[in-house]
This record gives sequence, structure tokens and C-alpha cells, in this order.
Amino acid sequence: MNAPLEASWLGRIDYREAWDLQRRLAAARAGDRIADQVLLLEHPAVLTIGRHGDERHVLASPAELAARGIEVIRVERGGEVTYHGPGQLVAYPILALSRRGLLLRPLVRALEAAMVATCAAFGVEAARRDGHPGCWCDPDGPAPRKIGALGIRVERGVTYHGIALNVAPDLADFELIDPCGMPGVASTSVAAELDRARRTADPTADPTADLAAPAPTVATAASVFTRALSAALDAPLIGELPPSADPAAGRSRLERLLTGRAA
Repeated sequence: MNAPLEASWLGRIDYREAWDLQRRLAAARAGDRIADQVLLLEHPAVLTIGRHGDERHVLASPAELAARGIEVIRVERGGEVTYHGPGQLVAYPILALSRRGLLLRPLVRALEAAMVATCAAFGVEAARRDGHPGCWCDPDGPAPRKIGALGIRVERGVTYHGIALNVAPDLADFELIDPCGMPGVASTSVAAELDRARRTADPTADPTADLAAPAPTVATAASVFTRALSAALDAPLIGELPPSADPAAGRSRLERLLTGRAA
């Protein structure tokens, strides 16, 4: 029930490479060849659409996306279109649910709680929003803002795909889509919320000035999120996290794990 959760920091990695790695790890976990894993990383800019998602929620034209080198990939998870890009923490839990005595809904709640705790650690108030999976700022107010997305796939009792938490991405990139298929939804980030708080505290400040303290890095957020997730799952945490973790070593360890060589 409280089996360990092994974390791997992979740095910035192409979406298709991470997708292939997830599927191979999920198959190995279903066969009881490896323990539960969580992959921590960020992607170059990419759009993904859930298996039943509506492509009309991609607002940018194919020509615009091609000019910017942004691929649109349909994947197995649920949900609509999602943007991934630099400045965004992505976490992919590879968990055998039944072996952990865990149902899907409590896992979703644990992932949401870990995102909320990560935001709080950097001074940003966030919460879950009923009927809208993920993580939100001012979820019940007049202007809810989405700071974290969530989409899970379960095959043979093992999860993959996961969450994306906006640490300091370019929020203009979210204008390429209706985030999670919700026209008009506002996307935000830890960096944007810190700036918003400072402007609220000092309404006379120069509107062109950058008032926010430096936002945390994705690597720093990865460490906070993983510890919060392990606590929410009551799972002892193993593996090396930033700042000491080396992404190349993390990828090599996972490949050795998959081939049955020493971890």
C-alpha cells in the first residue's frame, strides 16, 4: 500500500521521446518488472489532443503552427487540447493502481493536491475546481484562471500521462488553443500570479515595470511537486531530484531499468 515512488528528473525532452518512454515503462510496470515511477520534465512547444478531443479547439492555423515548429499530436489520454512548452512542469506518474490500493479518483485528487501545494510553496494561492480537473487560481471567483492541467490514461491497471503545471511559460502560447476545450478560459502561471499580487499590493506601480520576484525554475518546482505527491500518496520517495539530479543520468537509469540491467 505504501510502496516507494521512484522519481526521475529528465530535463527538457521531446514529447514523442517521453511518450514512448512512458508507454514502455507502463508495460514494464504492468508486468511487475519495475516499481512505480514518476517522470519529471518539460517539453519544447507542442500541442496534444486527447483520444476523443475536438481539433476545432486548436485555434492556430496549420500554417502558423508549422512556421513555429509546433506539432499537434493525438494521444491516448482523456481530455481536449493541451499546450506544453518551456517553463511548464510536466509530471508523468507510472503507477499500478491496484497494487497501491488506489482508485483513479483519489489519484486525481492527489495530483491536484500536489499542484496546489506546489503553488502555495511559491506564494500562489490555488485550488481544485469542481467539475474541472486540474488546478485553478480564484476557482470560485468572477475570473477563474487555470494554472495546471491534468489528463490520465489507465491501461492494464497502470497510469500514464499526468499533469502540466505552469511555472513561467510564455502565456501568449495558450492563445493557440481553447485550453482543455474551454473557449475563453484564462491561463495563468506562478510567475504571472506573483506579478499580479505585487500589482494589487501597489496599484500605483508603473504598469510596464516587472514587479515580480524571479519565478521558480521548472527544476525547483519539480522537487516541490514530487515531495508533495509522495506525501499525498503516502509513498516513500526514492530517486534523485533537482538540483543534484542529472537529466542524462536519469534517462540512462530508466533505459537500464527497462532492459533489466542494474538501475
